[in-house]
Amino acid sequence: MPWGRSGSVALLLLAGRVTGRAKARDPSPTEMNVEPWASPQDQAAAELAHSTDSPPLQDQEQHPDKLCLDSFWSEVENITQGSGYADLDCTRRDSRQSEEGEQEEQWLADAGLSTLISEDSEEVDNALLLSTLTRTQAEAVQRRIDSYTLSLRKRNKPPPRDVRDIFNSPIAQTLLPESAHGDDLAGNSMASVAKTPLSAVTPEHQRGAPKEEFFITDVAYCEQAVILLKQAKLPQNNTQRRKEDGTLPRVICPKCRLGVTHIQDLSHSDMKKVRQLALIDMTALSDLLELEVKRHKTGKRKIPESTLFGVPLATLLDNDLKMKPNTTIPLFMQALLTFLEKKGVDSEGILRVPGSQSRIKQLQQNLETNFYSGQVSWEEVSPNDAAALLKKFIRELPAPLLTAEYLNTFSAVRDITDLKQKLHMLNLLILLLPEPNRNTLKALLEFLSKVVSREKRNRMNLWAVATIMAPNLFLHKAVPSRLTEGAEKGQAEKAADVMRLLIRYQDLLWTIPNFLMSQVRKLNENSNRRYQFYDRRIKNLLRKIHTDSKDKPDKNNAEPHRTVKIQVGDLVSGTMDFQLNINARASDLLTQFQRQFLRSPDNGKGKIRRNGSVAYPDCALYEVGGNIGEHCLDPDTHLLDLYNSNPAGEWFIKLKPNSRAL
Repeated sequence: MPWGRSGSVALLLLAGRVTGRAKARDPSPTEMNVEPWASPQDQAAAELAHSTDSPPLQDQEQHPDKLCLDSFWSEVENITQGSGYADLDCTRRDSRQSEEGEQEEQWLADAGLSTLISEDSEEVDNALLLSTLTRTQAEAVQRRIDSYTLSLRKRNKPPPRDVRDIFNSPIAQTLLPESAHGDDLAGNSMASVAKTPLSAVTPEHQRGAPKEEFFITDVAYCEQAVILLKQAKLPQNNTQRRKEDGTLPRVICPKCRLGVTHIQDLSHSDMKKVRQLALIDMTALSDLLELEVKRHKTGKRKIPESTLFGVPLATLLDNDLKMKPNTTIPLFMQALLTFLEKKGVDSEGILRVPGSQSRIKQLQQNLETNFYSGQVSWEEVSPNDAAALLKKFIRELPAPLLTAEYLNTFSAVRDITDLKQKLHMLNLLILLLPEPNRNTLKALLEFLSKVVSREKRNRMNLWAVATIMAPNLFLHKAVPSRLTEGAEKGQAEKAADVMRLLIRYQDLLWTIPNFLMSQVRKLNENSNRRYQFYDRRIKNLLRKIHTDSKDKPDKNNAEPHRTVKIQVGDLVSGTMDFQLNINARASDLLTQFQRQFLRSPDNGKGKIRRNGSVAYPDCALYEVGGNIGEHCLDPDTHLLDLYNSNPAGEWFIKLKPNSRAL
């Protein structure tokens, strides 16, 4: 098979490089500045030290672990005995695993590969997405095809075409060599990998808990797992968890020269491709780690007459968008979080201390009736009642916030041994969430992070917040859960572990890894060139014309110019020239734009008066077309590298969308 060699040695080199530098250098401005969180025991000791700031909680001082775990199971009990949860078995009758073959068929559809099992599929359609995959990703696809074929044989139906036949076709042969080159790109840029000692990637549990971790995104996560499993002999899903001190290390994520891409920075069309590729990589990684990722289906449920509680997120957002365009999370949740951020983050025991059930019920009825009319007064609302209502809102969503499809996969992350692989899985799962769920989850986690940051006042450390919130996200009436099975203490700790990772590393998890960005660009390039493969007689001629007509940078011109289009609403429009050099960044271009168009004495259009002071519009540089749909660029993007990676793309300066920051 003409698969490209995986960039497996890339991780070894980069790990060796950063390990060698980490001991004697100042922190880079591109690092994620994440300090370690103390264990529950350490945090309890710290609380004693500043007990003068607020009255102590005696139980927490004496038994921090016991208090957290008791709170966890109290939360579970409240959920299972609450309204609509009296009989979990009855409420879950509509939830079922897919019939034999349906799982694989649905997986192929979600991954954009349903053409592989379609009788009337075009050969070129099959080859486009497959040509971007690494070896391990492609093997995961083949396993799903094999499983689907086996289910067809059991039902006496003809099997689909073998994936290997597609890759051996003349059309695929024209695509795959380029894919192989892309697969080796990271490895070629790190030529000294062979000299890296194996100790550079020795698993965490073999050399003690580190103070910092390096998070590599240039190499596919499944390929990194192959390296660790083969080279460092990382144990797969060991049932015996090593003893942890509860400390989460600082995570350093080195930026590439194209900058960091956040989820909201890409167009919807490109995000669809990201989700397809993320699903393939997540499945390949799960195969390697022997994680079960079977999804559950939930039957259709009647939407309640309620306007807020029990209403699907998508429905809430559709209604709210009519009132407030560009909103990304339900207006009710925005209001609830805003109130809690102002009045609740300093409240002792917030989230843990239950509110009054009678007041909560009355508040809910008041909100259901009067929220959209604006007649709700928050002045007399207790923060603990509002916090209880927030948890109830999440629990009563018709489908889990983490979705019925991926809830158990999120839960399975707790069984992964290596921290970086946990983060790899969570990063991919976040990318797979529907946009309303992902935005709502991000807003929730940002609030929980603020609660943790005020620990000295509210007595709620990361471990306490995680154990309280875990049941509300991981236990849902519509999906069977293994959360309450087995040893209680162990299950609670595992669920809380995943929750605290989501809270602690949320800034990292809401980014698109570099390897997925490279695969999206390659997929777009192949899609743009698909016409070349329909007539083999003129294929080579068209390829030559296409190559010659590309706007490639002139190698003899070390500092080319780039024309940038300006579309800043009604304020400024036009073009500007920008001279590229090896150190030029997007922030430099935006600075020139502000100086040339906004702050010029001859041009006052860009000025905005706010409360008597002069401000300037919040603009960003966008990459449009070529091998990308639309991409809002990181200010640290090196523009000459961007020019070389996408010479056919255009650059625009636009206003950033007016929406809630995520």
